Amino acid sequence: MSVKTYKPITPARRHMTVSGFDGVDKKAQPEKSLVEILKKNSGRNSYGRITVRHRGGGNRRKYRIIDFKRDKFDVEGTVQRIEYDPNRSAFIALVEYADGEKRYILAPVGVAAGDTVISSEKADIKPGNTLPISAIPVGTLIHNIELYPGKGGQLVRSAGGSAQLMAKEGKMAQVRLPSGEVRYVRMNCLATIGQIGNLDHENISIGKAGRKRHMGIRPTVRGSVMNPVDHPHGGGEGKSPVGRPGPVTPWGKPALGYKTRKTKNRNDKFIVKRRNAK
Repeated sequence: MSVKTYKPITPARRHMTVSGFDGVDKKAQPEKSLVEILKKNSGRNSYGRITVRHRGGGNRRKYRIIDFKRDKFDVEGTVQRIEYDPNRSAFIALVEYADGEKRYILAPVGVAAGDTVISSEKADIKPGNTLPISAIPVGTLIHNIELYPGKGGQLVRSAGGSAQLMAKEGKMAQVRLPSGEVRYVRMNCLATIGQIGNLDHENISIGKAGRKRHMGIRPTVRGSVMNPVDHPHGGGEGKSPVGRPGPVTPWGKPALGYKTRKTKNRNDKFIVKRRNAK
């Protein structure tokens, strides 16, 4: 992958970079049968109340239906092209199966147009193939990992992401996630071989505020410049300190280092090593 830079003809262009989109079909229109209208909710829930702040506007997008389940077993598919997806950091691959059905999958590193992929218990260990974890050798890099058999991949789905299969114990396997967390996953859950593509996504510099607005992200205002009615940090003459033991959210909850996770969580038994273990 490559990162494209620009001549600094404006202050914004000086620091702005974009992906080189290597291997991506730049002229292709998305497959019509795999596209849905994506309704904007601007961070509002079903009651119309804002539950996620600083959202709204942005370019109009259509949602590409991605096959996270990879449940078309023992049918070989051919990658038609690699496409850009505005809804995620990873690129996607359009796969046409032997029976004529088309599906989008996450595009791993090393998969290009013309390659074949398959979901099968007896599939080869090569990027893009999906197998039960029980059939994957220890040490293999995997992504799009299921937590519940048949539900579809929930873990490791963003650009450049990969987990590593560390060990197998009875009906459970130990998987090390990109965060460093090691957790148990059922052996009959599916996972896809390889690392997700678009590795340079983390090296992209947004460069200007307008580009964030195109993404549908609105400005964030510091609490210290608000009035006391709007934020606990607000008010005072000139620049004022926080005025309490520590920084807080607009609703008065501690903002740094405050644990919001319940003491006893039903997933605790599946976590072998936490990502923040010291």
